[in-house]
Amino acid sequence: MTTVFVAGSTGHLGRLVVESLRRRDVRVRALVRPGNTEGRKALAGDSAIEIVEGDIRDSHDSLTRALEGVDVLVSTVFGDAGVFVDGQVNLLRAAEKAGVPRWIPSDYSLAMDRLDYGDNDLVDLRKKAGDRTRDSTVASTPILIGAYLDTVNMPWFQWIDWESGTFSYWGDGDQPVDFSTYADTAEWTAEVALDPSAAGRTVRLVGDELTMKDLHQAMERGSGRRLEARQLGSIEELSAEIERLKAAGDSMAYIPLQYNLAMVSGKGKLDPLDNHRYPGVKPTSAEEFFRRATR
Repeated sequence: MTTVFVAGSTGHLGRLVVESLRRRDVRVRALVRPGNTEGRKALAGDSAIEIVEGDIRDSHDSLTRALEGVDVLVSTVFGDAGVFVDGQVNLLRAAEKAGVPRWIPSDYSLAMDRLDYGDNDLVDLRKKAGDRTRDSTVASTPILIGAYLDTVNMPWFQWIDWESGTFSYWGDGDQPVDFSTYADTAEWTAEVALDPSAAGRTVRLVGDELTMKDLHQAMERGSGRRLEARQLGSIEELSAEIERLKAAGDSMAYIPLQYNLAMVSGKGKLDPLDNHRYPGVKPTSAEEFFRRATR
Protein backbone atom coordinates (compact mmCIF):
# COMPACT_ATOMS: atom_id res chain seq x y z
CA MET A 1 0.00 0.00 0.00
CA THR A 2 1.28 3.47 -0.93
CA THR A 3 2.10 5.84 1.94
CA VAL A 4 1.55 9.57 1.44
CA PHE A 5 2.71 12.16 3.97
CA VAL A 6 0.39 15.20 4.13
CA ALA A 7 1.66 18.48 5.60
CA GLY A 8 -1.17 20.88 6.35
CA SER A 9 -3.49 17.91 6.90
CA THR A 10 -5.84 19.80 9.23
CA GLY A 11 -6.39 22.76 6.90
CA HIS A 12 -9.36 22.95 4.53
CA LEU A 13 -7.56 21.58 1.47
CA GLY A 14 -5.42 19.20 3.54
CA ARG A 15 -8.42 17.49 5.12
CA LEU A 16 -9.99 17.01 1.69
CA VAL A 17 -6.73 15.57 0.32
CA VAL A 18 -6.58 13.06 3.19
CA GLU A 19 -10.17 12.00 2.45
CA SER A 20 -9.45 11.67 -1.27
CA LEU A 21 -6.37 9.54 -0.60
CA ARG A 22 -8.26 7.26 1.76
CA ARG A 23 -11.00 6.72 -0.83
CA ARG A 24 -8.20 5.29 -2.97
CA ASP A 25 -7.02 2.99 -0.17
CA VAL A 26 -3.82 4.99 0.38
CA ARG A 27 -2.12 4.94 3.75
CA VAL A 28 -1.78 8.51 5.06
CA ARG A 29 0.76 9.93 7.48
CA ALA A 30 -0.72 13.24 8.63
CA LEU A 31 1.40 15.97 10.21
CA VAL A 32 -0.51 17.72 13.01
CA ARG A 33 0.94 20.64 14.92
CA PRO A 34 1.34 20.24 18.69
CA GLY A 35 -1.73 21.39 20.57
CA ASN A 36 -4.09 21.06 17.60
CA THR A 37 -6.59 18.90 19.44
CA GLU A 38 -9.47 19.56 17.05
CA GLY A 39 -7.34 18.69 14.04
CA ARG A 40 -6.23 15.46 15.65
CA LYS A 41 -9.84 14.52 16.46
CA ALA A 42 -10.92 15.14 12.87
CA LEU A 43 -8.37 12.60 11.62
CA ALA A 44 -8.86 9.99 14.34
CA GLY A 45 -10.80 6.77 13.90
CA ASP A 46 -9.14 5.48 10.72
CA SER A 47 -6.37 2.94 11.34
CA ALA A 48 -4.82 3.77 7.95
CA ILE A 49 -4.21 7.38 9.02
CA GLU A 50 -1.09 7.72 11.15
CA ILE A 51 -1.00 11.03 13.01
CA VAL A 52 2.47 12.50 13.48
CA GLU A 53 2.87 15.48 15.78
CA GLY A 54 5.22 18.15 14.54
CA ASP A 55 5.79 21.31 12.54
CA ILE A 56 7.40 21.82 9.14
CA ARG A 57 9.83 24.19 10.85
CA ASP A 58 11.03 21.48 13.27
CA SER A 59 14.57 20.13 13.18
CA HIS A 60 15.57 18.03 10.19
CA ASP A 61 16.08 14.98 12.41
CA SER A 62 12.52 14.84 13.78
CA LEU A 63 10.99 15.49 10.37
CA THR A 64 13.28 12.94 8.72
CA ARG A 65 12.10 10.25 11.13
CA ALA A 66 8.48 11.16 10.39
CA LEU A 67 9.13 10.89 6.64
CA GLU A 68 10.87 7.52 6.63
CA GLY A 69 9.11 4.98 4.42
CA VAL A 70 7.01 7.63 2.66
CA ASP A 71 6.36 7.28 -1.07
CA VAL A 72 5.03 10.78 -1.77
CA LEU A 73 5.11 14.01 0.24
CA VAL A 74 2.14 16.35 -0.26
CA SER A 75 2.24 19.90 1.10
CA THR A 76 -1.02 21.84 1.44
CA VAL A 77 0.32 24.45 3.86
CA PHE A 78 -0.65 28.11 3.61
CA GLY A 79 0.83 31.13 5.34
CA ASP A 80 3.62 33.67 5.26
CA ALA A 81 7.24 33.35 4.13
CA GLY A 82 8.05 31.36 7.26
CA VAL A 83 5.61 28.69 6.09
CA PHE A 84 5.62 28.87 2.29
CA VAL A 85 9.37 29.32 1.90
CA ASP A 86 11.38 28.44 5.01
CA GLY A 87 8.99 25.77 6.25
CA GLN A 88 8.60 23.99 2.93
CA VAL A 89 12.33 24.12 2.19
CA ASN A 90 13.03 22.68 5.63
CA LEU A 91 10.44 19.94 5.07
CA LEU A 92 11.95 19.04 1.71
CA ARG A 93 15.48 18.82 3.10
CA ALA A 94 14.18 16.32 5.65
CA ALA A 95 12.45 14.41 2.83
CA GLU A 96 15.77 14.22 0.99
CA LYS A 97 17.42 12.65 4.05
CA ALA A 98 14.54 10.21 4.40
CA GLY A 99 14.81 9.15 0.76
CA VAL A 100 11.32 10.29 -0.28
CA PRO A 101 11.22 10.08 -4.11
CA ARG A 102 8.47 12.58 -4.96
CA TRP A 103 6.65 15.61 -3.57
CA ILE A 104 3.76 17.92 -4.43
CA PRO A 105 4.46 21.45 -3.15
CA SER A 106 1.72 23.83 -2.01
CA ASP A 107 1.63 25.69 -5.32
CA TYR A 108 -2.10 25.40 -6.06
CA SER A 109 -2.65 28.65 -7.94
CA LEU A 110 -2.60 30.40 -11.31
CA ALA A 111 0.13 29.96 -13.95
CA MET A 112 3.06 30.67 -11.61
CA ASP A 113 5.51 29.89 -14.38
CA ARG A 114 4.10 32.77 -16.44
CA LEU A 115 3.88 35.30 -13.63
CA ASP A 116 6.88 37.49 -12.80
CA TYR A 117 8.19 38.35 -9.37
CA GLY A 118 6.21 41.35 -8.18
CA ASP A 119 2.97 40.33 -9.90
CA ASN A 120 1.53 38.66 -6.79
CA ASP A 121 2.89 38.66 -3.23
CA LEU A 122 1.65 35.14 -2.39
CA VAL A 123 2.75 33.66 -5.70
CA ASP A 124 6.18 35.22 -5.09
CA LEU A 125 6.52 33.12 -1.94
CA ARG A 126 5.65 29.95 -3.85
CA LYS A 127 8.15 30.88 -6.57
CA LYS A 128 10.88 31.49 -3.98
CA ALA A 129 10.28 28.06 -2.45
CA GLY A 130 10.53 26.54 -5.93
CA ASP A 131 13.76 28.39 -6.68
CA ARG A 132 15.35 27.21 -3.43
CA THR A 133 14.39 23.55 -3.99
CA ARG A 134 15.08 23.29 -7.71
CA ASP A 135 18.20 21.17 -7.18
CA SER A 136 16.49 18.69 -4.84
CA THR A 137 16.78 14.93 -5.30
CA VAL A 138 13.05 14.75 -4.53
CA ALA A 139 11.15 15.10 -7.83
CA SER A 140 8.67 17.97 -7.68
CA THR A 141 5.18 17.98 -9.20
CA PRO A 142 3.51 21.39 -8.81
CA ILE A 143 -0.25 21.30 -9.37
CA LEU A 144 -1.75 24.49 -10.82
CA ILE A 145 -5.55 24.85 -10.75
CA GLY A 146 -6.38 28.48 -11.60
CA ALA A 147 -8.63 30.30 -9.14
CA TYR A 148 -10.71 28.62 -6.46
CA LEU A 149 -14.43 29.18 -6.94
CA ASP A 150 -14.67 28.79 -3.15
CA THR A 151 -12.44 31.86 -2.74
CA VAL A 152 -14.14 33.82 -5.49
CA ASN A 153 -17.39 33.39 -3.55
CA MET A 154 -15.89 35.00 -0.42
CA PRO A 155 -16.35 38.72 0.40
CA TRP A 156 -12.53 39.03 0.61
CA PHE A 157 -12.25 38.56 -3.14
CA GLN A 158 -14.51 41.55 -3.78
CA TRP A 159 -16.47 40.04 -6.69
CA ILE A 160 -19.81 38.85 -5.34
CA ASP A 161 -22.15 40.60 -2.91
CA TRP A 162 -25.14 38.32 -2.49
CA GLU A 163 -26.80 40.74 -0.09
CA SER A 164 -26.83 43.65 -2.53
CA GLY A 165 -27.12 41.36 -5.56
CA THR A 166 -24.03 42.53 -7.45
CA PHE A 167 -21.14 40.97 -9.35
CA SER A 168 -18.17 43.34 -9.82
CA TYR A 169 -15.28 42.70 -12.18
CA TRP A 170 -12.35 44.43 -13.88
CA GLY A 171 -11.44 44.34 -17.57
CA ASP A 172 -13.67 43.90 -20.59
CA GLY A 173 -15.13 40.60 -19.34
CA ASP A 174 -14.03 38.64 -22.42
CA GLN A 175 -10.77 37.02 -21.23
CA PRO A 176 -11.14 33.26 -20.46
CA VAL A 177 -10.21 32.46 -16.85
CA ASP A 178 -9.50 29.10 -15.15
CA PHE A 179 -11.59 28.03 -12.15
CA SER A 180 -11.56 24.97 -9.88
CA THR A 181 -12.92 23.95 -6.46
CA TYR A 182 -11.12 22.78 -3.33
CA ALA A 183 -12.90 19.42 -3.52
CA ASP A 184 -11.83 18.76 -7.12
CA THR A 185 -8.28 19.92 -6.34
CA ALA A 186 -8.10 17.33 -3.56
CA GLU A 187 -9.25 14.61 -5.94
CA TRP A 188 -6.65 15.63 -8.51
CA THR A 189 -3.95 15.75 -5.85
CA ALA A 190 -4.70 12.17 -4.85
CA GLU A 191 -4.58 11.10 -8.51
CA VAL A 192 -1.28 12.89 -9.11
CA ALA A 193 0.20 11.42 -5.92
CA LEU A 194 -0.51 7.96 -7.32
CA ASP A 195 0.88 8.79 -10.78
CA PRO A 196 4.65 8.13 -10.99
CA SER A 197 4.73 9.58 -14.51
CA ALA A 198 3.95 13.02 -13.04
CA ALA A 199 7.33 13.18 -11.31
CA GLY A 200 9.38 16.21 -12.24
CA ARG A 201 6.76 18.10 -14.24
CA THR A 202 4.05 20.70 -13.64
CA VAL A 203 0.44 19.48 -13.84
CA ARG A 204 -2.25 21.96 -14.93
CA LEU A 205 -5.85 21.09 -14.14
CA VAL A 206 -9.01 23.15 -14.51
CA GLY A 207 -12.60 22.62 -13.44
CA ASP A 208 -14.21 25.26 -15.66
CA GLU A 209 -12.99 27.89 -18.10
CA LEU A 210 -15.15 31.01 -18.31
CA THR A 211 -14.95 34.68 -19.15
CA MET A 212 -16.27 37.12 -16.54
CA LYS A 213 -19.43 37.47 -18.61
CA ASP A 214 -19.83 33.68 -18.75
CA LEU A 215 -19.17 33.42 -15.00
CA HIS A 216 -21.84 36.02 -14.30
CA GLN A 217 -24.39 33.95 -16.21
CA ALA A 218 -23.28 30.73 -14.49
CA MET A 219 -23.74 32.40 -11.09
CA GLU A 220 -27.24 33.49 -11.98
CA ARG A 221 -28.26 30.10 -13.40
CA GLY A 222 -26.77 28.20 -10.50
CA SER A 223 -28.12 30.40 -7.72
CA GLY A 224 -31.43 31.20 -9.38
CA ARG A 225 -30.82 34.82 -8.42
CA ARG A 226 -30.20 37.92 -10.48
CA LEU A 227 -26.86 39.67 -9.98
CA GLU A 228 -26.23 43.11 -11.39
CA ALA A 229 -22.94 43.08 -13.31
CA ARG A 230 -20.68 46.05 -12.56
CA GLN A 231 -17.57 46.72 -14.63
CA LEU A 232 -15.16 48.47 -12.24
CA GLY A 233 -12.60 49.65 -14.76
CA SER A 234 -10.02 48.68 -17.33
CA ILE A 235 -6.97 46.50 -16.78
CA GLU A 236 -4.85 49.66 -16.73
CA GLU A 237 -7.07 51.16 -14.05
CA LEU A 238 -6.83 47.93 -12.04
CA SER A 239 -3.03 48.08 -12.21
CA ALA A 240 -3.12 51.68 -10.99
CA GLU A 241 -5.41 50.75 -8.09
CA ILE A 242 -3.04 47.97 -7.03
CA GLU A 243 -0.12 50.40 -6.98
CA ARG A 244 -2.15 52.92 -4.95
CA LEU A 245 -3.07 50.31 -2.34
CA LYS A 246 0.49 48.97 -2.23
CA ALA A 247 1.79 52.49 -1.53
CA ALA A 248 -0.72 52.67 1.33
CA GLY A 249 0.52 49.32 2.68
CA ASP A 250 -2.94 47.71 2.50
CA SER A 251 -1.99 44.14 1.55
CA MET A 252 -5.39 42.67 2.44
CA ALA A 253 -6.89 44.95 -0.22
CA TYR A 254 -4.31 44.73 -2.99
CA ILE A 255 -3.48 40.99 -2.91
CA PRO A 256 -6.94 39.93 -4.17
CA LEU A 257 -6.60 42.58 -6.86
CA GLN A 258 -3.25 41.07 -7.86
CA TYR A 259 -5.07 37.78 -8.45
CA ASN A 260 -7.74 39.70 -10.36
CA LEU A 261 -5.13 41.25 -12.63
CA ALA A 262 -3.44 37.95 -13.43
CA MET A 263 -6.83 36.46 -14.28
CA VAL A 264 -8.47 39.18 -16.38
CA SER A 265 -5.25 40.10 -18.20
CA GLY A 266 -4.71 36.48 -19.26
CA LYS A 267 -1.20 36.37 -17.81
CA GLY A 268 -2.19 33.72 -15.27
CA LYS A 269 -3.92 31.47 -17.84
CA LEU A 270 -2.98 27.80 -17.68
CA ASP A 271 -1.74 26.08 -20.84
CA PRO A 272 -1.51 23.27 -21.76
CA LEU A 273 -4.04 21.44 -19.59
CA ASP A 274 -3.64 17.92 -18.21
CA ASN A 275 -7.26 17.05 -17.40
CA HIS A 276 -7.17 14.23 -19.94
CA ARG A 277 -4.57 12.42 -17.83
CA TYR A 278 -7.02 11.97 -14.97
CA PRO A 279 -10.39 11.05 -16.52
CA GLY A 280 -11.63 9.58 -13.24
CA VAL A 281 -12.08 13.09 -11.80
CA LYS A 282 -15.25 14.77 -13.08
CA PRO A 283 -14.75 18.42 -12.11
CA THR A 284 -17.51 20.68 -10.84
CA SER A 285 -18.76 23.37 -13.22
CA ALA A 286 -19.14 26.93 -11.97
CA GLU A 287 -22.91 26.69 -12.41
CA GLU A 288 -23.10 23.56 -10.26
CA PHE A 289 -20.78 25.08 -7.66
CA PHE A 290 -23.03 28.09 -7.18
CA ARG A 291 -26.11 25.89 -7.18
CA ARG A 292 -24.67 24.00 -4.19
CA ALA A 293 -23.19 27.08 -2.50
CA THR A 294 -26.44 29.03 -2.49
CA ARG A 295 -28.88 26.33 -1.43
